[in-house]
Amino acid sequence: MLKIKKLYIFMLQTFLPQFLMTFFICLFIVMMQFLWKYIDDLVGKGLSIDVVAELFFYAALTLVPLALPLAILLASLMTFGNLGEHVELTALKSSGISLLKVMAPLMVLISGISVGAFFFQDKVLPESQVKMWTLLFSMRQKSPTLDIPEGTVYTQIPGFNLYVKHKDKENDMLYNLLIYDVSGGSGSPRIVAADSGHLSFTDDKRHLVLNLYQGNWYEDMRANGSMGMGGNLYRREAFHDKEIVILYDNNFTRMDDDAMRQQYVGKNITQLKQTIDSVRQHLDSIGNSIAREMQAAPVVGVPTRHLVVRDNATQSFELTPEVAMPAPLNVDSLLAALTPTERSDLYQQALMRVQNTKQDYMFKGYNVQDDNFTIRRHQIEMHKKFTLSLACLIFFLIGAPLGAIVRKGGLGTPIVISVVMYLIYYIIDHTGYKLARDGRWPVAEGIWLSSAVLLPLGIFLTKKAIDDSAVFNPDAYMNFLRRITGVQQVRKLSMKELVMNEVRPEEAVEKITSLQEFCKDFNNRYQEPQSYLDYWRYGYDKALLRNLSVKVEEVVDYLSNSREQMVINKTMDYPIVRQLLLYHPTNYPQVGTAIAALFPIGLPGYWMGKRMQKCLKADVAKMMTVSDQLIAIFKGEYTREMEYNSLVN
Repeated sequence: MLKIKKLYIFMLQTFLPQFLMTFFICLFIVMMQFLWKYIDDLVGKGLSIDVVAELFFYAALTLVPLALPLAILLASLMTFGNLGEHVELTALKSSGISLLKVMAPLMVLISGISVGAFFFQDKVLPESQVKMWTLLFSMRQKSPTLDIPEGTVYTQIPGFNLYVKHKDKENDMLYNLLIYDVSGGSGSPRIVAADSGHLSFTDDKRHLVLNLYQGNWYEDMRANGSMGMGGNLYRREAFHDKEIVILYDNNFTRMDDDAMRQQYVGKNITQLKQTIDSVRQHLDSIGNSIAREMQAAPVVGVPTRHLVVRDNATQSFELTPEVAMPAPLNVDSLLAALTPTERSDLYQQALMRVQNTKQDYMFKGYNVQDDNFTIRRHQIEMHKKFTLSLACLIFFLIGAPLGAIVRKGGLGTPIVISVVMYLIYYIIDHTGYKLARDGRWPVAEGIWLSSAVLLPLGIFLTKKAIDDSAVFNPDAYMNFLRRITGVQQVRKLSMKELVMNEVRPEEAVEKITSLQEFCKDFNNRYQEPQSYLDYWRYGYDKALLRNLSVKVEEVVDYLSNSREQMVINKTMDYPIVRQLLLYHPTNYPQVGTAIAALFPIGLPGYWMGKRMQKCLKADVAKMMTVSDQLIAIFKGEYTREMEYNSLVN
């Protein structure tokens, strides 16, 4: 028990510093992304440091759901990768401590973090999002700081375009000014040209004061409606100094938080449920109202239902009794009796009624769509408060076993794996979010899609890590591909410096002869190519092929101890017996019969299997030839002619 407690303390001391480091690194990265996205709303506004710092603080709280799962994935990868790289994980397993027991304290820690993440999503995140978006929208509405450039037209003052040829930065004087007053419209602007000028703000910073010196004022009086002034249509005024006051609010005005609190981002689970219920109730009332209108609407101008009021309170629409007609009404004869003008007017009236009805129901449909969209957005926000907690657990189940399997610590390999896994998670999660938001999928399916995909992956990796399976062993995958494609392997042997079991010629000849007899029995059993139906029902006997492979490997293992280079070289000529799926396609004759009946599948499979069986027979024939040559070498009867024949074959 004492050893286990020390292990738990050791794992927590190893994981926590790396988790805190990776969390702040990930949070810094997503904060830089936030800054890059909204940099245009912040630069050039003259905002104070405390306002910008407050925005960054609330933005950091808002971005915690993005940084937390990635930090857990990266920290768990680094922790178990370091343990595996420094053979500490192997030492723990050799002492009888399983991987699950090593992961147990961190599982408890991550579970606590997941519970805290849920309460953070429900309590802290709505308030931080309200504050952040309120600040951001307030910053967007703030007027930019005046920084008039030289030689270009400055258009940031509402209703005015200002051109300055030269600026004196020491005394804030502007020279050679040209001002276009387009506040009354750009058709006939007022133009002011001045030799110099000076810009300043009023004390309340709500007005801009422009002091001009030595200039002229030009104005088109027709723009002011002065057409009754005879020929005096234009105005020109020369001035020594003039003061122009322009409305220009340079203060930072913070918006009220109440408007943002009504949005889905500013509500907790209780408020989201209340909003969903109220909108659904409103949507049901709209649906009932539309249904009553459609029931009461006349068909081809004939009312089908009438309103019945009982007890001065209960209202209902009842079917109107059909009017008995002595004979069927011929509508075509009624239309034919009208004049062409009357018939055209009738068609136009009918078309207008149809269009009006269509537009009316389309407008009502838009209201229904808006309500459905509001419900979906609130449902998405409610489900996301739970998905973050599960994502923390999933990323730990992926990161910890991956680190134990890869056994690479540091920041290199873990960062690459973390980025790839997080990109996969983000793509799946964003795809599900868009499908749920647009109403193509149910909200629950879209938001939980990423968890449903990655949770089985985490369980699979954890099981493989516990069983010490070589998930990332390339040889295992290459062998599987060879079984599928039939690619031949090359046998490689070399002289051993130390031989424990000497090769005796008599025993070697006996083993080789036994292998030859087994090869002859195989050839006798499969002399003729298998028919189409026999191939799919039976194929080659898997047990026979397995025994043949064992026989060959026994001979090769024994002869690899030889001290003669010729024996080693000749032993390498033994082909490797592969256990291909095409030798024996199925273990059940009934399944093989069903596949054989499907000719588009059966015929290509039979053609490839027949080709692989032919190659196997060629390998068996080569085994017998190599066996003859080895027997001749041990008996001292190996000749140059036999060497030549082996090279030719």
